[in-house]
Amino acid sequence: MLLRVIRRQKKRIKSGILTIILAGAIVFINSCNWRENINNKPRIVQAILSDPKTFNVALSQESPNIFGLTYEGLVKENPLTGEILPALAESWTISDDKLSITFTLRKGLKWSDGHPLTVDDVVFTYNDVYLNPEIPTNVRDSLRIGKSRSFPKVEKISENQVKFTISEPFAPFLQSAALAILPKHIVEEKIRKRDRDGKPLFLSFWGVDTPPEELVVNGPYKLKEYITSQRIVFTRNPYYWEKDEEGNQLPYIEEIVWEIVESTDTALLQFRSGSLDSIAVSPDYFSLLKREEKRGDFTIYNGGPAYGLTFMAFNLNRGYRDGKPLVEPKKSKWFNNVNFRRAVAYAINRDRMINNIYRGLGEKQNSPISMQSPYYDPTIKGYDYNPELAKKLLLAEGFKYDENGRLLDADNNPVRFTLLTNAGNKIREALGAQIKQDLEKIGIQVDFTPIAFNVLVDKLTNTLDWEAHIIGFTGGNEPNDGINLWSPDGNLHLFNQKPQPGRKPIEGRVVAEWERKIGELYVQAASELDFEKRKEIYRETQRLASEYLPLIYLVNPYSLAAVRNRIQGIQYSALGGAFWNIERLKLQEF
Repeated sequence: MLLRVIRRQKKRIKSGILTIILAGAIVFINSCNWRENINNKPRIVQAILSDPKTFNVALSQESPNIFGLTYEGLVKENPLTGEILPALAESWTISDDKLSITFTLRKGLKWSDGHPLTVDDVVFTYNDVYLNPEIPTNVRDSLRIGKSRSFPKVEKISENQVKFTISEPFAPFLQSAALAILPKHIVEEKIRKRDRDGKPLFLSFWGVDTPPEELVVNGPYKLKEYITSQRIVFTRNPYYWEKDEEGNQLPYIEEIVWEIVESTDTALLQFRSGSLDSIAVSPDYFSLLKREEKRGDFTIYNGGPAYGLTFMAFNLNRGYRDGKPLVEPKKSKWFNNVNFRRAVAYAINRDRMINNIYRGLGEKQNSPISMQSPYYDPTIKGYDYNPELAKKLLLAEGFKYDENGRLLDADNNPVRFTLLTNAGNKIREALGAQIKQDLEKIGIQVDFTPIAFNVLVDKLTNTLDWEAHIIGFTGGNEPNDGINLWSPDGNLHLFNQKPQPGRKPIEGRVVAEWERKIGELYVQAASELDFEKRKEIYRETQRLASEYLPLIYLVNPYSLAAVRNRIQGIQYSALGGAFWNIERLKLQEF
């Protein structure tokens, strides 16, 4: 799910002024010469907007993160075709009844510390980590099978074979084997041992203060250096399993550097100066960068509508913690009124967002399923801009207007709430600013407050102390990946979140009938093997999500990235981006 960490943002520089100042000052540096000044190692330099939150893949809740470079599972997905490909497993066989898969591991697999990677690691990772109820991992919900919500049985068959068995048909069965495998010889002790509060040490294991040499991985790269608020450096994993057709060790590129910058403006400056090899192209940068493609020796790739989803949501949790309501009762009453949510949706001018914020490089998103997924239903009707209809809905629900045009509820309380997002993300900040303006037109006062991402995540998952927010999730072709959002007991059911493991209980939490129904349909769809029948079930989930609006979807931007032409082998995909095949990319020789 796409959640980015943003720290300390500098003052905004208006794009027009930025262009004028930089027009005569930017000198494009030959990128190959710049790379030669550090140990003469071939490297790619990219930017991320914040420090990582964890180095523990099982506990990660943010994307992007380091784990796409450092870990692999038994299988992986080709984002160009959606095909499931071998990874740590060289092959697999599926039983005739579709209830078991036996994977055969590659020979000679090793961890980055040289220790053998075996079937025991696979069995341990699933049984003791992902399926361990004491470990609050987001992936557990996606592993639940059918109506029983049981988990796969994972067992060792031989020294190179592992068997996954389920109790009933499960359409995403093979895809569930793509989860990162962890090193038993390192992690097992942290699972078994407890801290003074009786919790597994694993919950605090491999934090961002861990020395890089202590991180044991199986992916193409391992962590070499991490300097807080400055950079993350990855180096080739000498024990990575994959080789090219000539038998050469992969990956080809020796180092990957992620510079930690303060804002997207700073990243743009660094890319234009030649110190970055790639940058995500936001709509407000597109025209500028398009003019400079040839001179800057880079290519802008367009993968069509992005898989990620951006939305606004209200806190619908009606529960209490320590005798105190999570949401102020009068506001909870507003938020839980479906016509209030519909009125807000009608009041948001998404056409204006597309034109002004996305510069025409986006489309309206009306569904919780990614546009490029085969399960997306384009017939789902969204909420087009109609402020007059929004006002009618509010008046019909007992709201009223004072002489100054302010919206009041039936008890004469002014309708006012706080809207949060992660600071530093220019697009989300612009969306929030526009929503504030749009809702003022129907008498609602919005206190728009961008905050640090870590603080936002803590509010959404731990304290549950929030009223409304704008945030984004990653997407994919398989809708079941989102079951942890749509199941009422899901780890990311953020609009009505249950307590995370180890957190104080919540009294009086209410699950609505439509909310429960969507969760049940996700379970039903995952159990259906016929594609057309699955598609029909997911169509119903999209209809209910649109009707009851727990999430108000905004705009789906196009997936755009600028990449230096010195990087060869790019096969751009909206799902995988430019670097999904990082192990096979090469740098042009000079």
